[in-house]
Amino acid sequence: MPFGKKKKEEMEEEEKISEEEIIGYLGIQGCRVPEGYVQVESYPLKPPYSYAWIFQDESDGSYFYVVDELTMSREERDAYKRLKNILEYELKAPRSDETLAESFHRQLPGIIEEHQKALEGIDQIGLRKIRHYLERDLIGYGKIDALICDPFIEDISCLGINKPVYLWHRKYENARTNIIFTDEEELDDFITRIVHRQGKHVSIAHPIVDVTLPGKHRLAVSFGKETTPAGTSFTIRKFKEDPMTIVDLIMNETIDEAIGAYLWMLMESKMSVMIVGPTGAGKTTALNAIACLVRPDFKIISVEEVAEINLPQENWVSTIARPGFGGDSEGEVTLYDLIKSAVRHRPALILVGEIRGEEAYVLFQALATGHGGLCTMHAEDVESVMKRLTQPPMNIPQGILPLMNCVIVVKQVETPGFIALDKKVSSRKFVRVSEIDSNGAINDVFLWNPSAEAFQQKVDQSYLLNKIAKNLDVPLSVVIQELERRKHILLKMVEKNLRDFRSVHKALNSSLNVQDLEDQETVKEP
Repeated sequence: MPFGKKKKEEMEEEEKISEEEIIGYLGIQGCRVPEGYVQVESYPLKPPYSYAWIFQDESDGSYFYVVDELTMSREERDAYKRLKNILEYELKAPRSDETLAESFHRQLPGIIEEHQKALEGIDQIGLRKIRHYLERDLIGYGKIDALICDPFIEDISCLGINKPVYLWHRKYENARTNIIFTDEEELDDFITRIVHRQGKHVSIAHPIVDVTLPGKHRLAVSFGKETTPAGTSFTIRKFKEDPMTIVDLIMNETIDEAIGAYLWMLMESKMSVMIVGPTGAGKTTALNAIACLVRPDFKIISVEEVAEINLPQENWVSTIARPGFGGDSEGEVTLYDLIKSAVRHRPALILVGEIRGEEAYVLFQALATGHGGLCTMHAEDVESVMKRLTQPPMNIPQGILPLMNCVIVVKQVETPGFIALDKKVSSRKFVRVSEIDSNGAINDVFLWNPSAEAFQQKVDQSYLLNKIAKNLDVPLSVVIQELERRKHILLKMVEKNLRDFRSVHKALNSSLNVQDLEDQETVKEP
């Protein structure tokens, strides 16, 4: 049906077209398997417009991620370009009470009605495709919009012009995609638009930028060829809308129920915990899950450079560092400033997204005055943490290192091919949970044994559990008995699939006994 005068009626009728009708009309058959590859999986991303097809190379086992997106005809592409130019000129800024997407969908019908000639000869199916591409390119993420919609993707990386975009998939890990930026101007315009949309600036003069995107995704940009000769590069680290909880960590075998119960007791006692590991190991995910174990009446202040922490507590204040203005960085607010300020607000717990400089000294001073602390740091093991903390720029005196009660090492564990096992293990693990005693000695409480594929524990020799028992004036056996009770509660939560972060927080902090938990309605994973 040509796009004519009865525009509003046709728009309403067009909205009623089901996905099944569109798929049938367009004759979507799927993606052809590339030569030398086998198909592993396929699933919808933005049906009926885009789908993911995952193939594996038969020779080296690497993965190829294909975004299969509907194409437009020549007439539809011409109409798309005309309407896109009109929208870029006529779209107004969103109102204060609406999102960018809401503003776009509110204004689009009126603009189309005023410019009917731009869509002359386009039928309803063609209009649906044009609207999809307009939304994708104007308020979405352009070529990589489908990747942003994939809940299994953690990282998206563009290495420059004429290089394939790579990603990290939760099931298949590193994979090459069929998405390539072939035009330098297109890539630079895309990054400029995404950065400016978040109120930040990027240019040749200021090429390095970190930005928090909607959904708490994190964008790191190196703009132009001055810093990256291959052209503009970027990495988007995606974060789940529904954050990982301690129950998720147990279900994913990142930890076992004993580690979960142990950390639960530490958080209740306002012990300080540091999570360390390499990039992409899951430090922030672990920090967020552990922070949910804090009692609801505890006041929490989080300090970050880019907003990543997401907690269910109402008594939580999120603070973000900001760069300065002008050449002298006038008005800059650093992590150091924020932690200093946080101490004056009398929080029970201070969360620091990552410590790497002089802010570490302020955090340890806060720990010395009775505040609890939870932070992350890039380090390979506990010994490296101790050395790094005592050297510039952190300069923590050796005598106050024990204020950081517990250090957790998180890593991506992959069983080498030369070790004969029934299955190849490749996942995140708390490979080491260590305590720092009053003399600064390291006491390992939990260790991951890759050959046995199990956690080894020595909770009966735990310095911190003994400290908790001493503070409560009870024998260690009573604390161990409480630890066992909490292990049983966590196992029941796993069994009942009680995993979304608000339900977990409520269950863990409402003094539930096991029978109460069994009566809870099962919360299904979305």
